[in-house]
Amino acid sequence: MADTLHLAADPVELTAALVDTPSVSGDEAHLADLVERALKEQTALEVTRSGNTVLARTNLGRPARVVLAGHLDTVPINDNLPSRLEHGVLHGCGTVDMKGGDAVMLHLAATVADPRHDLTFIFYDCEEVEAVRNGLGRVERELPEWLHGDLAIVCEPSNGTIEAGCQGTMRIDIRTKGVRAHTARGWMGVNAIHAIGEVLRRLEAYRPREVEIDGCLYREGLQAVRINGGVAGNVVPDEAVLTVNHRFAPDRTPEQAEQHLREVFEGYDVTVTDSSPAAPPGLTAPITRELVEAAGGTPVAKLGWTDVARFAALGMPAVNYGPGDPTLAHTQQEHVPVHQVHGCVDVLRRFLSRDPARH
Repeated sequence: MADTLHLAADPVELTAALVDTPSVSGDEAHLADLVERALKEQTALEVTRSGNTVLARTNLGRPARVVLAGHLDTVPINDNLPSRLEHGVLHGCGTVDMKGGDAVMLHLAATVADPRHDLTFIFYDCEEVEAVRNGLGRVERELPEWLHGDLAIVCEPSNGTIEAGCQGTMRIDIRTKGVRAHTARGWMGVNAIHAIGEVLRRLEAYRPREVEIDGCLYREGLQAVRINGGVAGNVVPDEAVLTVNHRFAPDRTPEQAEQHLREVFEGYDVTVTDSSPAAPPGLTAPITRELVEAAGGTPVAKLGWTDVARFAALGMPAVNYGPGDPTLAHTQQEHVPVHQVHGCVDVLRRFLSRDPARH
């Protein structure tokens, strides 16, 4: 476990130090202490703390401000610590989600000597658990001015490609009612599980939309994810609940997504149990175009929900950009190529610095 973080060191070595400091959701205090101390001792940034979230920023009077955000927590360790470096690939819990991105941010915080924009860095806690515990929510309530800027970059894993905006997500419960009876006299009851059959047929026949916004293709989804019902092995069930998850494109608000689901499942008892808004890609904003130019390549839609939505709700364009393959997140096989960590540092330095060669 690291006792000091060397922010100006090779960002891959910094990633390894972060990975080797366990920080499962709810247990980020030690890592947050290290990050706070390193930022105070090794940079000239204004630094503050909210719980186990560490915030740092410049105050140079630049005409625009860029916010870079990354969460310090990981999912539970799965026999994948300590980190190990093999053949140009760093393995270990959090290398992808998202200590590689955190290392990129910390390295830039210490080495971007003359930023083109004012910069805010947010290292927050409890992203991998229920939304009510997310450190960004606490910052929004207690220190809202720290979240505002002209562009937000969430350094979630994106394979070193700009993933613009994000999908919205909504979960609903569809409940059917029946009448209990002994299964030997099933005709005397009404089977609530059987009544779910029509809902499943609608899901099977459903064709999700594909929506293009700012050149990014968002593919929606509608999937049954859980079914509950049954009383006993000899009882006709009188209730069943099907849980459905909907991923919707940024051209719909949560209210519009809910209305769509009520139309799809017309005639059934529908209850929304969870909802988070989508974020538009924001690629037409001049400052976002600067980032795209620095990164090269073609931005793609973020298929999934990330905290970019929190920044978009504040009126800012927001993108995901960080090292690591997001399909490896939360797996025992998490690993990040060294070249992606270095590549993200180079791109963001080029975008953020007045003189990218000076560091």
